[in-house]
Amino acid sequence: MLKYLSKVRVEFNALDKRASSALEFLAQCNSRKARSSNPNCEVVVKRRTDNAPPVVAVTFTNGREEVMDGTSMAANQIRTKILEQAELMETEKMFRDAGYDWPVIIPMEEVEASRREMAMKAEKKAEKKIVSKTGTETKLS
Repeated sequence: MLKYLSKVRVEFNALDKRASSALEFLAQCNSRKARSSNPNCEVVVKRRTDNAPPVVAVTFTNGREEVMDGTSMAANQIRTKILEQAELMETEKMFRDAGYDWPVIIPMEEVEASRREMAMKAEKKAEKKIVSKTGTETKLS
């Protein structure tokens, strides 16, 4: 997870019950496996004394920063969000390395053709014959 990040900032009040997911995420960031994946990633901890909600802010290697609320998201959700963004970054890199523009623009005709194809498949599925328990075949309408 840290492989895609250049900086992680976790802010929380240690006495606040809402800080559990932020603390769990911090523990994941400080694990041996995570630290070895990117030893250059800076992990900053800011202990607060006010009543502000816990905050997890991450800076990706491409410079994009994302701030997440530590009260409404579980540590696993924070991690998943980071990995989703990292997957998007890798896809963008692959397209740029191949010489394509990013973001990829899909012509509307292709989108509509794909929708029609999916609708036809759904219709065929609905028209399949169902064998009842008595052995007779019936057709769905």
